[in-house]
Amino acid sequence: MKLVRFGEIGRERPGLVDPEGVLRSLEGIVSDIGGNILNATNLAELAAQDSTRLPEVTGTPRFGPPVAHVGKMICVGLNYADHAAESGLAVPEEPVLFMKATTAIVGPNDPVVIPFGSQKTDWEVELGVVIGEVSRRVSIDAALESVAGYVVINDVSERSFQLERGGQWVKGKSCDSFGPIGPWLVTRDDIPDPQSLSLWLDVDGHRYQDGNTCTMVFGVAYLVSYISQFMTLMPGDIISTGTPPGVGLGQKPPVYLRPGAVMELGIAGLGRQRQQVVGQNDFTRS
Repeated sequence: MKLVRFGEIGRERPGLVDPEGVLRSLEGIVSDIGGNILNATNLAELAAQDSTRLPEVTGTPRFGPPVAHVGKMICVGLNYADHAAESGLAVPEEPVLFMKATTAIVGPNDPVVIPFGSQKTDWEVELGVVIGEVSRRVSIDAALESVAGYVVINDVSERSFQLERGGQWVKGKSCDSFGPIGPWLVTRDDIPDPQSLSLWLDVDGHRYQDGNTCTMVFGVAYLVSYISQFMTLMPGDIISTGTPPGVGLGQKPPVYLRPGAVMELGIAGLGRQRQQVVGQNDFTRS
């Protein structure tokens, strides 16, 4: 299934995209897409719905983040060896974890806002893993059973805030609009192997990132198991699994986002995003 949330910011409604690509409403069946709706039992009940009998949504509504009320957004750094190299950092022996504030989360086509004082706002296409079950100390072999599905994430980053201001990376990752997610949540049954997905990102029509999840240092099952050793993963939590090479920081010389730039990105089977970059003076939050 492709589960979505559509509508104005803060007033998104639940829906799905049927096999023919038609957007249909799930209002009256679920209150939203998130939390315990994402466990295996409830997803199976949704999958059993006859999508042709669901109301068709007309027009071209905005897509919001496909998961509501995200409790934790856990990010993995340097999870592609060639991205670590372009960043001038060693490949880690264990996953590098950091958090992105959930206030950064926006829809897949919402504008990305350059924060005040930024000179080094950058891009990162990443596979997002959405948790569907309460998970504590799960084994690698059982880890994918904890997964509800997968999403496209742009882990937008401000490199000077992240790397030059001391402390942890979180402050370079958490600015408003730095977490575009979607367009939809594709359930686990439609993605049999999360380690064989191509992912890409363009800025102003130039392809900067072109990778595949098969080159991750730590795969999805390992990451879910590893993270669950240190914290309880809850339904609706999201793990952003790292980015392949080609970020702005790694260009010679570095290239960073400026107002007016357009990012387009996607992952095979998970859809694509498009964001225009704007300055603070051009942005009004609803």
